[in-house]
Amino acid sequence: MKTKKIFVGLVLNLAVYNVDAQIGIAKETVNGMSTILDFKDTSSNTKGLIIPSVDSAPSTLTNEDNGTFIFDKSDSIIKIYENNIWKNLSDVGNSSSVFANISLETGTKVIIGNPTSNAKGVLILESPDKAMILPLIGNPHINVKKPYPGMICYDTVSKSLSVFDGLVWSYWK
Repeated sequence: MKTKKIFVGLVLNLAVYNVDAQIGIAKETVNGMSTILDFKDTSSNTKGLIIPSVDSAPSTLTNEDNGTFIFDKSDSIIKIYENNIWKNLSDVGNSSSVFANISLETGTKVIIGNPTSNAKGVLILESPDKAMILPLIGNPHINVKKPYPGMICYDTVSKSLSVFDGLVWSYWK
């Protein structure tokens, strides 16, 4: 009996150890085996992902930080860090409606997909074989009634990355 309990415990530990992290937000199952983070994907969805608003784009990033998205309040532009430089994803928008977060930052970053990461950020998705599926919204410029500056989603109608800069939506194919 004791040997059976040890065997079952060992099998359960191995099963948990080999499970790849997949997280669904506002949904029961994740789409596909290559997904690390997935959001509600019903046709009625109007909720996107809000990227961090920062006072100005950090200058201390490295190639490990490629893929970082920010809303830069100094020039009201949504940016991505790619190939070690900041690239604009929007024209000059409006950051006047961005609420200041006055809470103290505590703790460390949250990493999904790997036990550690050298990338800087609050939420880091790092996996050798999985990607994030953005929130899916059809015609966000019509269906999202009060978008927040720095909102991103995937427009299922235009089939493009959509970003809101506080004034208008920009679309990237």
